[in-house]
Amino acid sequence: MISRLWIRRPYYRSESIVSMAVAGAIVGAAVGGWLNDRYGRRTTILIADFLFFIGAVIMAAAPNPSLLIVGRVFVGLGVGMASMTSPLYISEASPAKIRGALVSTNGFLITGGQFLSYLINLAFTKAPGTWRWMLGIAGVPALVQFILMLMLPESPRWLYRKGREEEAKAILRKIYPAEDVEAEIQALKESVEIEIQEKGSSEKINFVKLLKTKTVRRGLIAGVGLQVFQQFVGINTVMYYSPTIVQLAGYASNQTALLLSLVTAGLNALGSIVSIYFIDRTGRKKLLVLSLCGVIISLGVLSAVFHETTSHSPAVSAAETASFGGYTCPDYSSAGSSGGNWDCMKCLKASSPDCGFCASSTNKLFPGACLISNNTMKDACHDDHKLWYTRGCPSKYGWLALIGLALYIIFFSPGMGTVPWIVNSEIYPLRFRGVCGGIAATANWISNLIVAQSFLSLTQAIGTSWTFLIFGVISVVALFFVLIFVPETKGLPIEEIEKMLEMRGLQLKFWKKRGDSELKKSQNV
Repeated sequence: MISRLWIRRPYYRSESIVSMAVAGAIVGAAVGGWLNDRYGRRTTILIADFLFFIGAVIMAAAPNPSLLIVGRVFVGLGVGMASMTSPLYISEASPAKIRGALVSTNGFLITGGQFLSYLINLAFTKAPGTWRWMLGIAGVPALVQFILMLMLPESPRWLYRKGREEEAKAILRKIYPAEDVEAEIQALKESVEIEIQEKGSSEKINFVKLLKTKTVRRGLIAGVGLQVFQQFVGINTVMYYSPTIVQLAGYASNQTALLLSLVTAGLNALGSIVSIYFIDRTGRKKLLVLSLCGVIISLGVLSAVFHETTSHSPAVSAAETASFGGYTCPDYSSAGSSGGNWDCMKCLKASSPDCGFCASSTNKLFPGACLISNNTMKDACHDDHKLWYTRGCPSKYGWLALIGLALYIIFFSPGMGTVPWIVNSEIYPLRFRGVCGGIAATANWISNLIVAQSFLSLTQAIGTSWTFLIFGVISVVALFFVLIFVPETKGLPIEEIEKMLEMRGLQLKFWKKRGDSELKKSQNV
C-alpha cells in the first residue's frame, strides 16, 4: 500500500523512481571503464545487454515495489556500461572520415528508441497489466543486440594493444580501404610502441598517473567537462519531465501533455539525424558552439514565459470556490480577508493538504475555484466542463513555452546531445581509453542524477522561471568552457589526437580550418 507521504508529495516520489536507474548507471559506467580495458569492448557490451535483459524481466514480473527497484538497478547497470562502451567500440572500428557520423548514428538510435518507447507506451495504455508490458518489452532490444554482438569482432585497437596483432590487422583490412589500411596499422603500431617505452607503462593505472600525464589530463578536462555540462544545461529535465513541464505551462490534460512530450522525443531524434550529416563536415567544436548558443536563447525564452505565467495567473474567486460546498482549500479558508489576494499559483502552492485550481467554464483565464486536490474534486470540476490544474496554471503564453521547449531540443540534440560522447570516444590515448571513458561517463550519470533529483524540487522551491534561468547561466559557462578547453578532432586519426593534445594551446579561433602545416607540426611533436 502506497504511503500517505508519497501521495502528498508526488514530485519527490517521481524524482526517486526516475533516479533509481540512474544510480545503477553510475556504478555501471564506473565498472564499465575497467571491464573495457580488461576484457574488451565487445565483451562489456554483451555483459551490459545481459544485465539490461535481466532487469527488464525482473521489473515486468515484480510482485512488489522492492523487486521493481532491484530491476531498475539492473537496467541502470546495463545502461551505464553501454553508454560509454558503445561509442568507444564504434569509434575504434570506424575510419576517421566517417567516425563522427557513425558515433552520431548511435545517438540517433538512442533518441529514436526514446521516441519509439513513447509510441509503445501509448499502444499499451489500454492493455491489461499495462505497466508490466511497458517495462518487459524493453528486454527485447537487449536480447536482439546480445545475439547480434556475438557475430561482430572485438575492437581492433584493443586487440592490438593486447598483443593479438594478426587479429587486429585482419579486422582493420575489412574496415579501411586498401590504400589506407597500412598507414592505419603503422600509426597504431607506433602508438603502442610509445606506450611500451614509457616509464611505468606496465604499472596498474591509477588516478595519480592519469593526472600526471599531460595528454590524459587535457583530455579528461575536455571530456569530463562536456559530460557534466551536457546534463547541467537541463536536457534530462526536458526528457524525463516533459509532460510535467507542459502542464506547468498551462495545459491541464494529461493526454495533451503526453502527446506534446511525444513531439519533444521526435524532435530529439530528428536532431540526431542532423548531427550525423554535419558532424564530419562542420566539426565537433562548431556544432557545440552553435548548439549552446541556441540552448541559451531557448532557456531565456522559457524563463521569460514561465515568469509571465506565474506572475499573471488567474485569481481565485470566492463565489466559484463556494459553489463546490465544503471542499474549499483549507489554507484559502484560513486566509480570511487576505484570501482576496489569492491567485492560481498561490492556491497550487498550498500543502496542508495539496490544493488544485478549477478554472472558470466561461474562460480559463477568468477567476476560478481553489479546492482540495483529490479525485472527487477533479471529477466534480470536469463534470462542470471546467479544467482542473494541479501543477501549472491557465496561461495565454503556454504556446510560447512549447516553442521554447521545441527550440531547446532542436538546438541541443545535434550538438550537446551527441558531441560529448563522440569526443570522449576519440580523445584519450589507447592505454587509458577505457578507464577515462568510464570516468567521463560516470561524471555524466552523477550529473544526470543530481539534475533528475533536484528539478521538480527546484520548481517547487524557487519556481519554474528561476530554474530555467539557472540552466541558462550554466549554458553560458559551458559555452566559454567549449571555446577554451575543447579541441577540434574532426578528421584526425585517433592516434594523431594524442599528439595534438600534447602540443595544443588555447585555440579560440575554432572556425579556422586546420592547415596541412599545422597538422604536420602536431604529427611531428
